Amino acid sequence: MAAGSALVAAMATDAWQQARDGVVALWRRIHPERAEQVGGELEALRTQVLQARHDHDPDTEQALEGMWRLQLQALLQQDPTAADGLRRLLDDQLGPALNPGERERVYSVFQNTTVHGGTSIVAGRDVYREPPAPKV
Repeated sequence: MAAGSALVAAMATDAWQQARDGVVALWRRIHPERAEQVGGELEALRTQVLQARHDHDPDTEQALEGMWRLQLQALLQQDPTAADGLRRLLDDQLGPALNPGERERVYSVFQNTTVHGGTSIVAGRDVYREPPAPKV
């Protein structure tokens, strides 16, 4: 999810070409037959993102993010080994292209939990739980 958001946000930056090249290179490693088509789709998408920002249209930009999240998710479902390459792309090219506010928004979608026994509560917002009753 973060990579899709970062990709769309990077489209409106000066580092766009580098980010685009990184995404096309990822596709080239996994589905070389689609790499050039993906490059063309990214150029068209960039035009849409820039227009949405010009028009102050966050709904369109959010829809475009969702579209690319789905494409990247499908890529990972087809080839789970692509996860490392996608993470490197996010950390090395897409993330650094973003301004600090966008970077914080993109990286805030990550959440990891490891539980070994006991109880775990994972939530997207605040969780309030009554403390256990004292033992008598």
